[in-house]
Amino acid sequence: MKVTNKPILLVEDDQVDTMTVIRALKEIHVTNRLVHLENGEEAVSYLRDPESEKPCIILLDLNMPIMNGIEFLQVVKRDDHLKRIPVVVLTTSEEQQDKVNSFNMGVAGYMTKPVDYRQFVEVMRSIDAYWTISEMP
Repeated sequence: MKVTNKPILLVEDDQVDTMTVIRALKEIHVTNRLVHLENGEEAVSYLRDPESEKPCIILLDLNMPIMNGIEFLQVVKRDDHLKRIPVVVLTTSEEQQDKVNSFNMGVAGYMTKPVDYRQFVEVMRSIDAYWTISEMP
């Protein structure tokens, strides 16, 4: 996902899912540093902190405590300094309304987390392949 090796921001409250993402990124040789935060509120604070490096991509879970993924998107996509950072929703939610809401708020992609680890690696590989060749403004 390089993009000048900026960090990847993972906003995910589930420890097992977090470990799965870390393991999959390592397996497909993504060298970007991973910044992991457990809810949308922490992620907004991180993104608005002038000291923190802006990520090349945000991997976002929807179902989280304190500030869920949809609430996070509402804040980030209205912020002129943050709205261009691509967000890929990575969630267990199969709810059609979650997909509609996510795309209405400008997400770059919506992936349902496969239960099978091999399939999960392929999802991460496809995200990586796309963002590696995609040209950012």
